[in-house]
Amino acid sequence: MTKQTSDRREFLKKTGTSVAALGVLSVAGSAALAADNKSVPDMSNGANNFFKSEKVATHKVAFNNQYKMKVVGNLFTPKDLNRNAKHPAIIVGHPMGAVKEQSSNLYAQKLAEQGFVALAIDQSFWGESEGQTRNLVSPDIYAEAFSAAVDFLGTQSFVNRERIGVLGICGSGSFVISAAKIDPRMKAIATVSMYDMGAANRNALNHSLTLEQRKQIIADAAQQRYAEFTGGATQYTGGTDLVLNEKTHPIQREFFDFYRTPRGEFTPAGALTETTTRPTLTSNIKFMNFYPFNDIETISPRPMMFITGDQAHSKEFSEEAYRLAGPAKELVLVPGAGHVDLYDRVNLIPWDKLNAFYKKNLA
Repeated sequence: MTKQTSDRREFLKKTGTSVAALGVLSVAGSAALAADNKSVPDMSNGANNFFKSEKVATHKVAFNNQYKMKVVGNLFTPKDLNRNAKHPAIIVGHPMGAVKEQSSNLYAQKLAEQGFVALAIDQSFWGESEGQTRNLVSPDIYAEAFSAAVDFLGTQSFVNRERIGVLGICGSGSFVISAAKIDPRMKAIATVSMYDMGAANRNALNHSLTLEQRKQIIADAAQQRYAEFTGGATQYTGGTDLVLNEKTHPIQREFFDFYRTPRGEFTPAGALTETTTRPTLTSNIKFMNFYPFNDIETISPRPMMFITGDQAHSKEFSEEAYRLAGPAKELVLVPGAGHVDLYDRVNLIPWDKLNAFYKKNLA
């Protein structure tokens, strides 16, 4: 192995580009490593990714984005919803590399229990939504999915199109900010465990990536384009490890506990476990041209709320977004919570803060 390759792999581990949504050491602790290289899932603090509410109805929906690509989602409504009235609605985006069945369905159902119409979507190129090549990175199309969801919700007879909010979890936090900057129909914007996917890929955490390392990553992806253009197999980068061993990085252990155990594991129909959570190598570098926090202040006076664990090493992105955002903003630090903890640990997620934010700002 060359030193450059070794440095790059270490960078991927350090930054979390090697895991689906980029991450943090969990305060709850890594699950024990079993003899078969599988982890016993850590279900502490009410971890309940596959929560099914008895209070809400679920409807599979599909609609086109501006590129005529079908976006698929789960629409959750209170079972007692008065369809002759117009109600506030919230669009929920899943972590980068995940699908709607991972984290976003949970959040959408909990919000629907509070009386909101809530829509959890699969990003383009992921899950049930259209887009080829699968697992492709395209920040503009990712942002477009949220605007397309506004198109859909805003034309439903039971939704008040002037009261639509968005919620982005992990990487989707940066995508909803990108979307909201040019779509004023999004009236309230919240993020949970946000990652600025652009900065994370350009600079790594705490700006630890050198320019030389960045250029090498770009060069490797560019060369791979030749291979795939001439018929070579699609290559993937990052993602969550399939097995654990004594050398597995602690960040990978945390993501393994969610993505590779019954706690949060989900493989969409037609997908291979080996490729779940993993973006394509040639497209992932598109994140280096992604600057979601540029002009974030122009979203004002629409309100923004940034929720992050106080132990999350992704915390820097929420803090930076909060610093740059205009007035009407709030930063919520969840005591004792890491990055992935806020995906599904219902006893840690600040539901009261989220509900109050949307009820106030979508009233």
